[in-house]
Amino acid sequence: MSFQAYLDTIEKKTGLTPRQLLEIAREKGLGQEGVKAAEILDWLKEDYQLGRGHGMALVHVIQKGPNISSKHVGSGGMHNDDSAVLWLDGIATKPSN
Repeated sequence: MSFQAYLDTIEKKTGLTPRQLLEIAREKGLGQEGVKAAEILDWLKEDYQLGRGHGMALVHVIQKGPNISSKHVGSGGMHNDDSAVLWLDGIATKPSN
């Protein structure tokens, strides 16, 4: 599953866009340097019932921002994405490819 597909599924499961979840994480102090992935995963599991795979996609966005490695773009591999920048503003506003 691509990183973007994980984020889109998170939105479908939670009703919140990735950007909204990013803001909530920041409000909770989970966007600060030094916060462990496990802390973020625990929050996502407890509050939104998200599993590790989906949670790790959001951990990436919280800790590193929306840019992903270009090695995933057009790779045809497991995490194949169309762009090196993840769309965080929701499925309904995503530009057409």
